Amino acid sequence: MVDRTKTERSLELIPLPAIQKRIVVARKRNVMLDEDLSELYGVQTRRLIEQVKRNIDRFPSDFMFQLTKDEATALRSQSATSKEGRGGRRYAPYVFTEQGVAMLSGVLRSKTAVGVNIAIMRAFVELRRAVASYTAIERRLEDFERETKATLGQHDQQLDEIFEALRQLISPPPQPKHPVGFRLPEGDK
Repeated sequence: MVDRTKTERSLELIPLPAIQKRIVVARKRNVMLDEDLSELYGVQTRRLIEQVKRNIDRFPSDFMFQLTKDEATALRSQSATSKEGRGGRRYAPYVFTEQGVAMLSGVLRSKTAVGVNIAIMRAFVELRRAVASYTAIERRLEDFERETKATLGQHDQQLDEIFEALRQLISPPPQPKHPVGFRLPEGDK
């Protein structure tokens, strides 16, 4: 019988935060760059891409796609990817969604690749949990804001009524108007 905890510990090669910081957003999807994945797997980027291209039928466009030059430039300004030109990349990087990373485990069959894939899958799951948590907090905040506005609306009306009543109390009583026309004083009748 194999000791699962020992096997699982040996596969935990990379701490979760180290992977999570490599997950970026491109085309409104959480993805990982080919060069980050190749570094984690311990292979050259070009070798990773070669393996992917040999098994291209496993990587539809929702699993992997190549960034446009503009997307790559925008990403380069946000992270520390290599610059174009001498010694740098000559093509835009490929990015892999969570499903694409999972598919890489079928293409790269080393124990390191299996361990890295497990760690990456855990990072994506943790990221989804965090997003769900933020979404729940955002929903609660919107509900609170809506309730507060409704309550304040009622309070505004009540405050307006109170101020009107106070104005009536502090204003001097109306003076009786003098009747129009000639009248005899009351004692001269």
